[in-house]
Amino acid sequence: MNAPGGAGPDLGEPLRQQLPDGPAVWCSNGPAAVAMWREMLPPGAYDRAARGLRDGDTVVDIGANIGLLSVLCARTRPRIRVVAAEPAPALHACLVRNLAEHAAPGWAAECAAVADRPGRLRFTYYPEAPGNSGLHADRAADDEITLTFLRNSGVDPDDAVELVEGLHEGVEFTVPAVTVSDLLRRHAVPRVDLLKVDVERAELDVLRGIEDEHWPLVHAVVAEVHDESGRLAAVQDLLRRHGFTTEVHQDPLLAGTDLYELEAVRQR
Repeated sequence: MNAPGGAGPDLGEPLRQQLPDGPAVWCSNGPAAVAMWREMLPPGAYDRAARGLRDGDTVVDIGANIGLLSVLCARTRPRIRVVAAEPAPALHACLVRNLAEHAAPGWAAECAAVADRPGRLRFTYYPEAPGNSGLHADRAADDEITLTFLRNSGVDPDDAVELVEGLHEGVEFTVPAVTVSDLLRRHAVPRVDLLKVDVERAELDVLRGIEDEHWPLVHAVVAEVHDESGRLAAVQDLLRRHGFTTEVHQDPLLAGTDLYELEAVRQR
């Protein structure tokens, strides 16, 4: 989930944004980057996942956006390896710059969606709310989630409606799609110490794209899950079948929405 980002460039040139209690990063929309960075800070799942890493670990960042989770992990453990995927070209351009500045040598960033099979897929990019872009964008549902978030944050209901107006006007285009297993083979990843999945309703597809031979390589997962049509239970069932224990949390500001944070770990 991405709170309203305010005015930003269309698909524009990367711009520089100083993050509160964080570094300066490249982004497509400064206020949106600040909002996303707040999701990385304590006491959330992303912060816990980063603090659980060790130097030399590998992070596979699916739905990387501009790479804030990877930046957080690299700042926490400077010698981690990052393999990231982001399909929106405007966001991928920022991701590459941010990894070049903050990640250890050996990082990789693919401009591709991650799904349950390779191919080409339709993708919707929201310039004003880039963190909500995705393969399964739903403007009405995304508006409602953001309205609930704003109301829970104490924003006047009428002001919330005004803030959301036009926020999820999307630009559609076709993107290449790969699977997690494709990425692991392509980049010779021997172990995934953290698999992060933030793909706006495509999280089950991402996990289904992990082949049986690669599941034993994955040791921890942190994911944002939209619990529509039983998706949260399906994600948990799949992870448990592959030997993970799972925990689910919801940010109080997202109470009343279908958005949850899922953490899954395998015994080291």
